[in-house]
Amino acid sequence: MKKTMKLALVSVAAVVAVVTSGLVVGSGDAALATAPNNTNPPTITGTPEEGKTLTASRGMWGGTDPISYGYAWKRCDSDGGSCASISGAKGNTYVLKAVDAGNTLRITVTAKNSDGSKQATSVPTSVVKAAASPPPSNGCGKSSGGSIGIGEITSPARLLIDQTQVSPSTISFGTETVTARFHVTACGASVQGALLYVTAVPYNQFSIPNEQATGSDGWATLEFRQVGGFPASQKQTLLVMFARARKAGENVLGGISTRRLVSFRVTR
Repeated sequence: MKKTMKLALVSVAAVVAVVTSGLVVGSGDAALATAPNNTNPPTITGTPEEGKTLTASRGMWGGTDPISYGYAWKRCDSDGGSCASISGAKGNTYVLKAVDAGNTLRITVTAKNSDGSKQATSVPTSVVKAAASPPPSNGCGKSSGGSIGIGEITSPARLLIDQTQVSPSTISFGTETVTARFHVTACGASVQGALLYVTAVPYNQFSIPNEQATGSDGWATLEFRQVGGFPASQKQTLLVMFARARKAGENVLGGISTRRLVSFRVTR
């Protein structure tokens, strides 16, 4: 009888020890495990202007690690209300678009662990500005060594025929051929690749050469051969030439083209 009671007492003590041990372990783990809680709200940094990038900070959180964080950008009205999630904007950075102009943005951060999840939202940004308009272009691209390529020049810049040379320097009624040179500039530099057309006026005095492109020094050389209409009269003292410089592909009367009348001395 005594032996049986002793065994029973030992068994009860063991059960009590196991139960007590389990309660201690269980109560310790449960007491330390907590869902995320926000202690400092998320923030947004960056310039609120179309084309600029905003960066979100998740703020400060408590809770049992590990904690994962998700981001959701929201577009709101100018007062920070009436917010709607922006489709696909799930990272911690966001590039402002034209549709954002005039609105504000907020970031909502979701913190999650094995014990639950919690959301926190930032205060709104200031109102997003539209992209600044680029300054008006003067049509002048980059020049190098005092020369500029025709492709670098756009309207409202214009070509200018600023210098002429002729050989022989004085043309006579018996002159068979004339060599004329024309210099083209734009934006304060010599223009390479401008197409130069030149003809004597009135017509039928000298042949009309094909258009010539200016070199890197801005000069183009054209050769003229006398035909039946020269001299236009026995009193002619000047050979007048119409010159036009243009950019290939543009309307000959528009774009950056230019026109000029020049004259050279004529003697009998």
